[in-house]
Amino acid sequence: MPRRPQPDRPPRRAPVRLYGRHAVLAALANPERLALRLHATPDALAQLEALPAALPVQSGHAADLARLVPADAPHQGLVLEVEPLDPPHLETLLADPDPARPLVVLDQVTDPHNVGAIIRSAAAFGARGLVTQDRHSPPETGALARAASGALEILPWVRVVNLARALEAMAEAGFWRIGLAGAAASTLAEALGPGPVALVLGAEGEGLRPNVAAHCDLLARLPIAAAVESLNVSNAAAVALYAAARRGPADPRARRGD
Repeated sequence: MPRRPQPDRPPRRAPVRLYGRHAVLAALANPERLALRLHATPDALAQLEALPAALPVQSGHAADLARLVPADAPHQGLVLEVEPLDPPHLETLLADPDPARPLVVLDQVTDPHNVGAIIRSAAAFGARGLVTQDRHSPPETGALARAASGALEILPWVRVVNLARALEAMAEAGFWRIGLAGAAASTLAEALGPGPVALVLGAEGEGLRPNVAAHCDLLARLPIAAAVESLNVSNAAAVALYAAARRGPADPRARRGD
């Protein structure tokens, strides 16, 4: 007789293999990350400081590690098998009391290298977190973690079922939602206010979906030269985050239009 499923047990998630020195060291330093097994070359292992006592370590040659990662992936002698991170709740990010820290919202940006690079920029410029739609964003992978260069371990990443509803929740929490669009009349500098901001970016080529754009308070463009049609989405995110960071400390009582 088949056993009944256990509804109170979360489904087992497939382990993720992280590779490269920055990604692996950041994961080992993250108390929220469950490490399962470390594969390392003797030289790379000798350069590591104290490891968790219970972490199994498998020593091998570079060629052995290369078989654990995608072809030509630069593992730098380190491959770490881990459990995926538990995503935080959106309400946690919205409750952050610092209005100077923006949210980054991605609409159907699916390339793991772009998302990883955006995570790195968001962490560098003090963003409070990343929000994506679960069905239209890449899974946590070694390639994404390497592009994030360790920032995957420190930047909260929320995955939501419905991006429009998430944007509504941001508005209710007092966020000024700015969608980036090349044809917008306002520049980003003109659109930025002193209160909490959500920067909303769409996929390259297609841009923001109409329903997502309709849930933004304002569409804004980056002031790039007319000879260049657009920027890569990760570059656009970095520029937008820099512009938001230049606002300086904000008055928590301030809201655009008050």
